[in-house]
Amino acid sequence: MNQTKAPLVNRSRTKTPLAPAAIGPYSQAVLAGDTLYCSGQIALDPKTGSLIAGNVEAETERVLENLGAVLRAASMDFEHVVRCTVFLADMNDYAQVNEVYARYFSEAPPSREAVQVAALPRGARVEISCIAVR
Repeated sequence: MNQTKAPLVNRSRTKTPLAPAAIGPYSQAVLAGDTLYCSGQIALDPKTGSLIAGNVEAETERVLENLGAVLRAASMDFEHVVRCTVFLADMNDYAQVNEVYARYFSEAPPSREAVQVAALPRGARVEISCIAVR
């Protein structure tokens, strides 16, 4: 019996050279209907693919700039974000990350969770993923 599966929802990959290329078998983001699911970003320089040097504030800014580039590639911006997940290598960095994060999400910030993890790729101190809706 040969059955063809119909796609559950119209989905497409979102990709931009203005954010780091995926460093594994995943997409920068997937647009499903009007919802954009952005993969976690760490503080990689999109031009070199290397982790930037600097403190956790500089890493957080680079992470959010990378997410912003992915959002713009899908014709969205930070106002469309409804959910973020923040992964920290050290929960003691929470206040510094929040200070930078608040500059990007000042009006009606999205829902969010922040968790400490044992380690992040490439020795990063912060990773952020998000979901945005048109």
